[in-house]
Amino acid sequence: MARRSSYRGVTAIKGTGTTAARNRRHLRVRKKVSGTAVRPRLVVNRSTRHMFVQVVDDTVGRTLASASTMEADLRVSDGDKTAKARRVGELVAERARAAGIEAVVFDRGGNRYHGRVAAVADGAREGGLAL
Repeated sequence: MARRSSYRGVTAIKGTGTTAARNRRHLRVRKKVSGTAVRPRLVVNRSTRHMFVQVVDDTVGRTLASASTMEADLRVSDGDKTAKARRVGELVAERARAAGIEAVVFDRGGNRYHGRVAAVADGAREGGLAL
């Protein structure tokens, strides 16, 4: 059974396995990365099939913009998962700029900055966000 542990207010699950390892890495990232009203946090959640991206102001705990591959126009689009991830990055950048956000801090969510996670970041840069 996995044990819960808290470090500086962030809770992670300790134990063995891939999910617990990713949670530990995410805990390390979140110790340093925090979003403000001026520069919110761009959070990337990656599953085996989909990408979910949010722009979050951590001072009030509010999501300012979001996008995912679950949206209707992205579900029917052609291309591999990396191409869809890049499109999600462009889409969240467009929505964030519409909300008046120019710059964000990137939270890779414990995932390696590689493949689909990097594609989201590249798409957000192409959309006009400063990472």
